[in-house]
Amino acid sequence: MLLRLLLLICAPLCEPTVVFLRASPSQPIEGNSMTLTCKIQHAPLKSDAQFCFFKDGQTLGQGWNSFPEFQIATMWKENSGSYWCGAKTASSKAIWSQSIQIDVQRVPVSNVSLEIQPPGGHVMEGEKLILVCLVAGGTGDITFFWYKGALGLNLETKTRRSLTAKFEIPTVTESDAEQYYCAADNGYGPSLSGLVRITVRIPVSRPVLTLRAPRAQAVVGDVVELHCEAQRGSPPILYKFYHEDVTLGSSSASSGGGVSFNLSLTAEHSGNYSCEANNGLGAQRSEVVPLNITVPTEDRKELLTSGVIEGLLGILCPTTIALLFCCWLKRKIGRRSARDPPRSAPSPVPQQPTYLNSPDPVQQQPIYQNVNVVSGDEVYSLVYQMQQELQSAVVEPPRTRNEDKDPSAIYSWLKKANDTDLDYEDAM
Repeated sequence: MLLRLLLLICAPLCEPTVVFLRASPSQPIEGNSMTLTCKIQHAPLKSDAQFCFFKDGQTLGQGWNSFPEFQIATMWKENSGSYWCGAKTASSKAIWSQSIQIDVQRVPVSNVSLEIQPPGGHVMEGEKLILVCLVAGGTGDITFFWYKGALGLNLETKTRRSLTAKFEIPTVTESDAEQYYCAADNGYGPSLSGLVRITVRIPVSRPVLTLRAPRAQAVVGDVVELHCEAQRGSPPILYKFYHEDVTLGSSSASSGGGVSFNLSLTAEHSGNYSCEANNGLGAQRSEVVPLNITVPTEDRKELLTSGVIEGLLGILCPTTIALLFCCWLKRKIGRRSARDPPRSAPSPVPQQPTYLNSPDPVQQQPIYQNVNVVSGDEVYSLVYQMQQELQSAVVEPPRTRNEDKDPSAIYSWLKKANDTDLDYEDAM
């Protein structure tokens, strides 16, 4: 019994010391950490014990130290391999653990996308364009590819231990307007992004204005086509037509090319023409194109006559109005004088008596004298009769002027005839 008890007590002391290695986690994932622990079996851990960790025959860390654990902060695919550890004390030799195989797990790339800088897919000619390829998930070294066009012309290939990578076009030209996409691969096969269209915006060049007439020398009545076109420029382009800086009309070209404007010519359309192109990136004006229009002789006479008449009317209208006013005023005054009787009758002009067969009869002759002459076609005259008698031996007292006049004297209205001859009526 005593011998059996001694064997039980001495058995643990007689067993050999065993060292083993433990990894946590045993199957690490790329990008994560892993901790290695070196343990001694069937023996208490002594204060002077030292440990060392190895991978594929290479010492990890700083070699032997008093820490039984070793941590790898970030595991990558190339960290896969064979690991073991060793332990020793000052009074014993080093004891080695069995090796364990560590296989680092890689996460395939996923959700690949392509971004544009500047955003929106619109870039000015001459600016810098950056194509950014992004991966939402994936571990390890990732190889990025950039492609142009639907057929996949490879532009660049880069390998990065990153979820993003950039490809840069320093100076964009018109030929860079195309569809683009990228791909990413970390060993499980490439994953593609969607297509992104790049639009290169080009400012308009100076447009060219062309006048297309039906004949060498345009005449009044011809229809002239004004054609304006900018050789370069991103559509849509708005064109405007000018005659001596006065806008004639405008038209837009939505898919490039030029536009036309038809003009039916009149004499006033002679002069300088130009056009303007604008696509929102700056307006450009064409050179001035002169147009001389021939006016037919008949139209020229009409224009001359019309011009002369307009000039004369411009000069004579004020004068004519003044003259008409004066005539109206004189006529009004004349009519008022005709309505009022004259204050004193004019002296009659004595006429010699005319004798017929016998000295007894006495002839009466009408006498008239103008009283008022009014400008226009009207003349007011005083008409009266004078009676002459035979001379007698008896001297009669002289008659007054009023007694010689016939009371039948009246005013008569006479109309002018040829400015010299006057028609009149006898007052009986």
